[in-house]
Amino acid sequence: MFYTLENNQKIPLAEADNLRLVRWRLSTFWVMLVGYMGYYLCRGNLSAAFPLLAAEFGYSNTQLGLIASLSEIAYAAGKFINGPLADKIGGRRIFLIGMVGAIFWNIIFSLSASLAVFIVVWCCCRYFLSMGWGGLTKTIGNWYPSDRNGTVMGLVSINFQFGGVVATLFAGFLVFQGVGWQGLFIYPALVLSVIWVWSYFSSRSDPGDVIPGVIVGKSKPGKKQIADFGDKTKPDIKTILKTLLGMNIYRQLLLFSFLTTLLRSVFFIWTPKFLFDMGLGASSAILNSAIFPLLGVIGTILIGWYTDHYAKNGDRARMMWMMLSCLVICVLAIAYLSASANPNFNLILVFLGASGFFLLGPYSMPAGCLTLDIAGAKGAGSGTGIIDGIGYIGGAIAAFSAGVMSDFLGWSQVFLVLSGFAFISVLSAYSMSRQFQKMAASGG
Repeated sequence: MFYTLENNQKIPLAEADNLRLVRWRLSTFWVMLVGYMGYYLCRGNLSAAFPLLAAEFGYSNTQLGLIASLSEIAYAAGKFINGPLADKIGGRRIFLIGMVGAIFWNIIFSLSASLAVFIVVWCCCRYFLSMGWGGLTKTIGNWYPSDRNGTVMGLVSINFQFGGVVATLFAGFLVFQGVGWQGLFIYPALVLSVIWVWSYFSSRSDPGDVIPGVIVGKSKPGKKQIADFGDKTKPDIKTILKTLLGMNIYRQLLLFSFLTTLLRSVFFIWTPKFLFDMGLGASSAILNSAIFPLLGVIGTILIGWYTDHYAKNGDRARMMWMMLSCLVICVLAIAYLSASANPNFNLILVFLGASGFFLLGPYSMPAGCLTLDIAGAKGAGSGTGIIDGIGYIGGAIAAFSAGVMSDFLGWSQVFLVLSGFAFISVLSAYSMSRQFQKMAASGG
């Protein structure tokens, strides 16, 4: 339900206006969903290209890890800058700017031919790609009531899970058709260009862009953000950051993001190369690696829906630590299987898929519905920017370390170390669960 404000009173809109806003809300939702999948076409293609770049230029995993890890640092820096920028200039605007940058730098990457240039160009590309999620969260927060955070963000978060699937399958298809590594960057850029045009004409930043003065009403009474930014309709960035960083639950969320992004980055960046090193052909390794994000889609939808309906006292973290406990078992199984002289590929794929299911759901929560639970639409851009920025520092460390370890110790040791980080993430989520329970008991 949408309202206008008169004398600080909410006045329901006429049915025709309300239907018009519902149509724009649905259209904007689809832009955020499909548009961010487009982002992944111009991001997930790098890991798919690793086997081809290794064959073309003779790069080791350590050298490929430099491209991945340094660009992760650029991505983290972009999150710190562009998250708050989304709160300042608008989510939709920065979402569209990020697309343009991704298109441009993917094309430049396809024209490059040295490791140093690859690193610089991909760092620039990742900086623009960092604009997407903060812009998305800000826009979704503007359009939907807070009591639907889990379900809506669970649904929209399948874009980066399913986007990874689409990017991987698209790259695998191109390789199967005989396209060289350059095509893995040119064709996704062309597809994203079409998505950009549609996104521009089919979305609006907030209901006020459709009918001036309109606000979103809450479907249930009593549900509000945890952070208090005061009475300002649009608080300044300093107030938002000071408030969030002063909250213990938000600081715990930063640690959790660091751990789960570290885990997710290794799977997302290195799975095609891991399967390639295990003995699969390039196209087969790329296509089979899609099992990880594919099952992650299901885990993401499930945890969002479940915690909206069954999380007691807003404690979404309880489901998170339970799922991550299963992840520990899956990662240990991959470590054991990959140590074999004749690895069982079918079992490895089963545990890779299960890892996606148990990891990507909890991973999606900090910069998704938990940020909206804590910061609301007012601080969504800054909240997600800081969370993702800290997270991708962990991702940068993991991306390079995994490459080096795989060269010198083998993939089995990589996954053994990952199981340790998975266990620590369980403890982190459990700690957050206790914090949510204490806040509920104290009425905070």
